[in-house]
Amino acid sequence: MDSHCLSSSPPPSFRLKTHQNLILVPPASAVSLRSHKPRICYKFSVICGYSTSTCKWRPDQKRWNLTTKGSKSKGSIETSSDGPIVVGAVEKKGTIAGAVALIVGTSIGSGILALPMKASPAGIVPSSITMILCWGFLLIQAFLLVEVNVGLRRKEGKMEVGNELEIISIRTMAQDTLGDLGGTLATITYVFLGYTSMVAYASKSGEILFHLLNLPEAISGCVFTVVFTLLISIGGAATTDRVNQWLTASMIGLLLAIEVLCIVFGGWSGMIEGGGDWGKVSDTVPVMIFSLVYHDLAPVLCAYLGGDLARLRTSILIGSFVPLLALLVWDAIALGLSAQADPAVDPIDLLMNVRWSGIPFMVQAFSLLAVGTSLIGTLLGFSEFFKEQLRNLAWNKISSSQDSPEKTIGLRSWWGRNRTSLTAMTMAVAPTLVVSAAVPDAFSAATDIAGGYCMVMLYGVLPPAMAWSVHVQKGMTATTRVVLLGAGTCACGIVMDQFLQDFSGLWHN
Repeated sequence: MDSHCLSSSPPPSFRLKTHQNLILVPPASAVSLRSHKPRICYKFSVICGYSTSTCKWRPDQKRWNLTTKGSKSKGSIETSSDGPIVVGAVEKKGTIAGAVALIVGTSIGSGILALPMKASPAGIVPSSITMILCWGFLLIQAFLLVEVNVGLRRKEGKMEVGNELEIISIRTMAQDTLGDLGGTLATITYVFLGYTSMVAYASKSGEILFHLLNLPEAISGCVFTVVFTLLISIGGAATTDRVNQWLTASMIGLLLAIEVLCIVFGGWSGMIEGGGDWGKVSDTVPVMIFSLVYHDLAPVLCAYLGGDLARLRTSILIGSFVPLLALLVWDAIALGLSAQADPAVDPIDLLMNVRWSGIPFMVQAFSLLAVGTSLIGTLLGFSEFFKEQLRNLAWNKISSSQDSPEKTIGLRSWWGRNRTSLTAMTMAVAPTLVVSAAVPDAFSAATDIAGGYCMVMLYGVLPPAMAWSVHVQKGMTATTRVVLLGAGTCACGIVMDQFLQDFSGLWHN
């Protein structure tokens, strides 16, 4: 590799990270005589398979840019306390099939349990059309999210090392594109979304276990939440991942089996008799968004597919269409049953009481699996968010230095090693258990708040605003302007409609 004379000298020490074997020649400095100011030259060699690499120091970003010939991959060297870190060139990783599986597993969750009850007053035709429109709205928002994320990845030279994914979070996206106000709004919305989602899961699990075991809902919901909390805290990432994969596969298999059996036994024949009330459609929008959202995966998908926009868009289109079909069939079956019964009865309860072979047990098992898989994903992300905040606190750094494992033994040593993780998990779980125990039947209200406010703000209002900021800098076409304005206006309309409904309800009460 040729040496490069650089006008701004980088730190003299650096370490190289990549997924292949490397040979690193320590930097050697020299003085260039082309200018009066000394310019430091750095030279190092990277042997990475049959590829050759060149590097260039970028003083504005305090990082090296690493380009590998013979491959489409690029990398960068990021500065750290020990010097720049070369995030090395890697091969294209991730598959469309894997990305589709992630989206399908995330979308089919506990929201599917709240959908029939909310959609029942509107009827099968209005609710189905509304669901398709919500899917289209969320599809556009997902495309905007990955476009912004990929743009930031290219700007910052983000690359993956080995099996590790370097992710740009939605909070960071908002911070970089909309400034401190955008980052603060994203943080507050995410925290509120996390708590409302956790309350919904704890409340629904208590309701299901009450039917199965006849335990009080408050107690059974707390036990269910604590079991999954211990799984994540004690089992670790590897165990949690294996359990979650097994639960997700079982959940999808049960859903398909329930839908097939219901169709065979004529479970949706009653939907023909059901009418439609378009005036009730707006009540269904929050829970439909709650059921169809997968947008928290957008940063992960961008890293997983290496920022390939074409593959990202294909994965999102296919991955979101599969849950849409599953929800449409599920909604038709449940509303077909409710058309022949009391409209005030939850269609899920009707499914649990049908006499078709094995379906009641399958519905109960599916419901628990849907809540469990949703709880694992939310709790993992929520606790990691609090860990990040705790690590930035001065008291945590001071106490960590004072309570190092070498100086302590027994319980104190164990607490020193696990203090941050346990505190973060407690911050995520404790308020959830208190609210779910104090507020009975909180599932429906929590899904309305999460879907009507938090998710629409985080994944409906912010993506067009972030994309607008990016396109203003690069130049915006008339079509792009119309799409962004339309998506943002639609999101704001959903939030305003939900607010008016809630305010009207409080006024009449």
